[in-house]
Amino acid sequence: MAITHNLGFPRIGTKRELKFSLENYWKGDLSSKKLLEQGEQIRYQNWQAQRILNYVPVGDFSFYDQVLDMSFLLGNIPERVAALNGEELDQYFRVARGRSSQDTDCHCVHAGEMTKWFDTNYHYIVPEVTQETQFNLNPKRLFEQLDEAKSQKINSKPVIIGPVTYLWLSKEKDNSCKLELLDRLIPVYQTLLKQLAEKNVDWVQIDEPILVTELDTDWQQAIQQTYQKLSQWPQQSSNQEKSGTNKQSLKILLATYFGELSQNLQLACSLSVDGLHLDVSQSTTEINKAIGYLTNDKVLSLGVINGRNIWKSDLNSILNWLEPVAKQLENRLWIAPSCSLLHVPVDLDNEKNMAPKIKNWFAFAQQKLEEVSLLATAINFGRNAVAKELADNSEAVCLRTHSPLVHNKSVKESLKQITPEFSQRHTRYAERVEKQRQHLNLPLFPTTTIGSFPQTTAIRKNRLLFKRGDLDRATYVQFIKDEIAETVRQQEALSLDVLVHGEAERNDMVEYFGELLEGYILSQYGWVQSYGSRCVKPPILFGDVSRPKAMTVEWIKYAQSLTCKPMKGMLTGPVTILNWSFVRDDQPREESCRQIALAIRDEVKDLEAAGVNIIQIDEAALREGLPLKQSQWQYYLDWAVESFRIAASGVKDETQIHTHMCYSEFNDIIESIAQMDADVITIETSRSDMELLDVFDHFKYPNEIGPGVYDIHSPNIPSQEQIIQLMQKATEKIPAERLWINPDCGLKTRHWEDVVPAIKNMVNAAKTLRQSVYN
Repeated sequence: MAITHNLGFPRIGTKRELKFSLENYWKGDLSSKKLLEQGEQIRYQNWQAQRILNYVPVGDFSFYDQVLDMSFLLGNIPERVAALNGEELDQYFRVARGRSSQDTDCHCVHAGEMTKWFDTNYHYIVPEVTQETQFNLNPKRLFEQLDEAKSQKINSKPVIIGPVTYLWLSKEKDNSCKLELLDRLIPVYQTLLKQLAEKNVDWVQIDEPILVTELDTDWQQAIQQTYQKLSQWPQQSSNQEKSGTNKQSLKILLATYFGELSQNLQLACSLSVDGLHLDVSQSTTEINKAIGYLTNDKVLSLGVINGRNIWKSDLNSILNWLEPVAKQLENRLWIAPSCSLLHVPVDLDNEKNMAPKIKNWFAFAQQKLEEVSLLATAINFGRNAVAKELADNSEAVCLRTHSPLVHNKSVKESLKQITPEFSQRHTRYAERVEKQRQHLNLPLFPTTTIGSFPQTTAIRKNRLLFKRGDLDRATYVQFIKDEIAETVRQQEALSLDVLVHGEAERNDMVEYFGELLEGYILSQYGWVQSYGSRCVKPPILFGDVSRPKAMTVEWIKYAQSLTCKPMKGMLTGPVTILNWSFVRDDQPREESCRQIALAIRDEVKDLEAAGVNIIQIDEAALREGLPLKQSQWQYYLDWAVESFRIAASGVKDETQIHTHMCYSEFNDIIESIAQMDADVITIETSRSDMELLDVFDHFKYPNEIGPGVYDIHSPNIPSQEQIIQLMQKATEKIPAERLWINPDCGLKTRHWEDVVPAIKNMVNAAKTLRQSVYN
């Protein structure tokens, strides 16, 4: 019999209930009691939705981030936070965002560093360690959730991050070796396993996704030794000893995901665990090898349903290879999605307005669990037991494959017209920059922002009314123009050097373009968590991409007409549009990316023709598209950089091209970033205290750079002195004449009362820095 389970479920709620509760709590409009009750309600709904499975994950819910949850479970809290008074929830949010709901400006702290979770658009709070770090088990949150689930008669499988992955994700704050902390960490996990056994838990899921990366010998040995030691904790709980029962003790399911294990496969199969989960959603080549490596007493869990995309699975094709595997494994086969469903929306049934023909191609989290259950039924009772469901699935897959909505001959012809000249500027940067400086006449340390300004309640309300048809187009357009005018006025009052129009007309930096490009469709409730309360609604790229008309030109032209200062045209780059979309899986990703690049190239040329002299093409997601195996990086980087250059290279030398990247480590791809040949790049550096600029000790980045000095993901307002200190660190790495001053990221999620004093401090810091240079 095939057993069904899940690795994790979306925690934001079907209508983003968690987001709104968190933000109300942070504002002081919701009590901690009510916030905790909201968490209980979402968990209840999630568990009920997963009752069709044999095992349901518990511990996958989080109020902000599962890695931060693990840090608190392990008692690894930064000293700057641990030293403050407050409840655990206060401490938790201080690490996550720099302050709790109770803190005033004078009590705020430096928020934990945030970066991307493997190659996804999810951000985690980086654990901080030093050679003095001690771990102290605090399983209260996890155990409370297990008790909740038990009271609802849920067959629970607690989920935790493995000790080796936890350390691998951590950052040494004192240049020590984090792997040396493993001997302190393993006993804490042993105690946790013992306590889980005492709670009569059958299975615990321990996630070690680093096994899909290319580990060196030290990390491979760490994995081997860790699970040998974890297998040695007392195998019979004290409760069982007292009762005299023979109940089988706690078993470990080691979960890997986001790709194949390759050289780590045999290692994973040899570990002292009771089961192994493999992601086989993209390739089945490792299944037979794993069966051969595993002993006959170990479960093999197969992630047969893609947990990161929204396409309906071809269930008949899966069964064609899964049925023979099931016969081989007999009762040792488990079936699940490939990874946690955190990365997909909750329920397709909420989409009431989506075109039915296209909607029938999709599966969100709830539908993916139904696919898992359907496959298990077919394995356990034969295909005839689900004959109608399989026939319906086959029809939907076939209709998508042959749909004229997917294929556009003219777009494919356009790709054939791309030549090497498409990705080359007319001259080298050293020649362009002189023309640009003469043309733009900007001061030393020019100040700007990344693009968006606060999306107020009024903006969101009027956009919703317009989309519902309750506000006519002329009224809506005038409202947006008024918002743009106010944003320009505010920037001029703050004395910024290069202005933006504020993006009041945009719901999201990717969704906005998805709405205007052919080959995309939007959802209404397709939200996924990016970090904390920040949710995004990725557009769905289902067909060949083209640009029917200009997308941003009229708004930027209007903004430029309001000021004599330079106005940046704001675009999202092709790689980021691709990586932050749900992407079609019937052609190579690079082909879809080049299609988007041609569309953005046309927009860039139209902006230039309209008199826009600075154009920013954001590539915030360039790094997260990197394959997890470094040996595969160069192929990706080659087509990703080429796509950016296709989009950016159709302009004159005098036109300055900017790009922006956020919340990623760039050191190991800095050469490819330089090859993008953007005139100016802006990056996140404030949370890392400019540590990201260390790469410039060894690599002489040739173009201009704007290291972020204002952490917009925290409500804390940076002082002028803090900004000056950060920029002084930057001048140690990069000549002053090539530095810009800007926030880390767009200001969409902030409030004007935060933004104005922060930008004012930033501008004043620039003035002080100029004086220090000139004097």
